[in-house]
Amino acid sequence: MKLSQTGMGSVKLNNIDEMYPGQSILLQTGQLVQYGAGLFGYNTVPLLLRRKIEQIIVETLNKYGCIEVLLPTLQPDTIWKNSGRYDQYVNDGTMLITESSKGTFCLAPTGEEAMLEFAREKLKSYKNLPVTYYQIGEKFRNEIRTRGYLLRGKAFPMLDAYSFDVDAEGMAKSYENVRNAFLEIFEKIGLDVIPIVADNGAMGGKKSEEFMLISDQGEDKILYNEEKKIGLNTEILEKENYMEYLKEEYGIEDISDFKEIRTMELGHIFQLGTRYSEMMNGKYTDKEGKESLYYMGCYGIGVSRTLAALYEQCVIKDNKQNPCGFYLQEKIAPYKVQIVPKMDDEEKVKIAKDLYETLQKEGIGVILDDRDNVNIGAKIKDCKVLGTPNLIVIGDRTEGENLELENTKTGEKITVTKLELIQKLRKN
Repeated sequence: MKLSQTGMGSVKLNNIDEMYPGQSILLQTGQLVQYGAGLFGYNTVPLLLRRKIEQIIVETLNKYGCIEVLLPTLQPDTIWKNSGRYDQYVNDGTMLITESSKGTFCLAPTGEEAMLEFAREKLKSYKNLPVTYYQIGEKFRNEIRTRGYLLRGKAFPMLDAYSFDVDAEGMAKSYENVRNAFLEIFEKIGLDVIPIVADNGAMGGKKSEEFMLISDQGEDKILYNEEKKIGLNTEILEKENYMEYLKEEYGIEDISDFKEIRTMELGHIFQLGTRYSEMMNGKYTDKEGKESLYYMGCYGIGVSRTLAALYEQCVIKDNKQNPCGFYLQEKIAPYKVQIVPKMDDEEKVKIAKDLYETLQKEGIGVILDDRDNVNIGAKIKDCKVLGTPNLIVIGDRTEGENLELENTKTGEKITVTKLELIQKLRKN
């Protein structure tokens, strides 16, 4: 990517939001564009990072035997009326609807109804089960209280998956399979989440867990045992006989040594049982030729929420301890290195362009800062704003084939040849 083609000017950060400095930087630098409360557009780098997160989700779920599909986000109101949830979502203002001469249509806030409609036509026999379908698509919720920019928006990309089994035992196995996949997904992204005991709430069913990131920016409070790495949502304490429930479903017998901490929810998984199958007549033919209800599981990851959490975690500070940009790890950064040439020196510009083209041919994500109207000092600062993990300045100190590669977080510098640079960046 050439920065001259992006329209990016010299960046000055002012009045950064203390609660959400990462997303505040994204907005001030035009990497996010806000169209209204809870509505955002993505510029190139955060969009590519979002796609990287989606790629990790897809590759991991495929590895665990799940099947990707894509369902419409604009849906007829009939499927929601069939489940009995239409009035609930409309009355509380969550669901956005549009009326036309062709009928009433809904922008999907979640995917249970549409997925069950989809599966019912495919999974007619026990021979088709078990199966877990998933999709990554836009969801819409008319949030009254949008909060934390991408953390709670009105339109947001979401991974939602649904398992279909013949019985409760099979449902539990599918649940555990997706649970393990989720843990692997967050590890690959670089977020240290913890699965915690949660209340199923309006989703119904018997068992659920939230995937939480320990963060002061989160709006959830949980009880957590750091030594055992076990946590639970405080809502659980409102259940009748909650200790009996914790022991039976999660093997937790004592919570006296659990401490309250603040967390951010990035994912949620549920064992739904037959609740939605009963509501929407979701049935298959069993071995005896009789109709039986699907046992379902439901699993979700907020993609934009995960992106926001990653940016907030990757914030770096200047010498005055003020937020000044990001350091995206090489394994997930869309661009691995940023080249900053001395633009008034034709020879240095030629070296930079040759290096840029070589790295592009090698399939290595690279940014060339070829802007004429920005000095080198400002360009180096902008490298951190974009989150690029490595920097190469091609200026007066550049000699022969040797290049100075700088880590934008630590400031550590090493001298490498072009071949050594390619080999190093290929490893990540």
